[in-house]
Amino acid sequence: MIRLYTAATPNGYKASVTLEEMGVAYETHALKLNELEQKQPWFLAINPNGRIPAIVDTDNDDFAVFESGAIMIYLAEKTGSPLLPADFKARSRVIQWLMFQMGGIGPMMGQANVFFRYFPEKIQPAIDRYQGETRRLLGVLDSHLANNEYLAGDYSIADIANFCWARTHNWSGVDIDDLPNLQRWIDAIAARPAVQKGLAVPHVQKNVEVKGETEEARKLAQGISNMVEMGKK
Repeated sequence: MIRLYTAATPNGYKASVTLEEMGVAYETHALKLNELEQKQPWFLAINPNGRIPAIVDTDNDDFAVFESGAIMIYLAEKTGSPLLPADFKARSRVIQWLMFQMGGIGPMMGQANVFFRYFPEKIQPAIDRYQGETRRLLGVLDSHLANNEYLAGDYSIADIANFCWARTHNWSGVDIDDLPNLQRWIDAIAARPAVQKGLAVPHVQKNVEVKGETEEARKLAQGISNMVEMGKK
């Protein structure tokens, strides 16, 4: 059994979608990020970095794994899933695109979110910087997907990782209307039943539209804004 410690964020969804795609039994523990539950001593014993997601493998001496990409690789190796191929070159291609998300897409979109959505002051050069880099990286995905159905051959953890972030481009204030290959890929992955199940973890109330955004998104933005303010003190 896997204990999943998570929240409704792109990195959290990377773990839950992976678990669903691999058919791994797990139980969900949703952390309240706006209450800084991820900074409590009990959770820091699982993840010293105080971030979600993290897992504990109760079938392997309560072995803890943190960092979303490391969790994906661990689960693939534990289950022997084809979502991380055994072939040397194929495996490398998957890990390359996984690292692309972890080193580029995630950090740049994360910073775009902070300055565009959460930071109390509008610092336009910072917004432009991170939205521009996000757009460039999404363009890299679009160009590659022009001649490839998925990022690294067959559908893999690389697709899951990049999808969980790329699908949130509007939240970063970045439009992809002129990136048809990326949109095709996002739509195809979003239609997968396991992905839909993973995106519903942890369970949240149904979305309620509030002036073009959802009530869920508004509350999340407010919670993260509170964390940004706390971090300044």
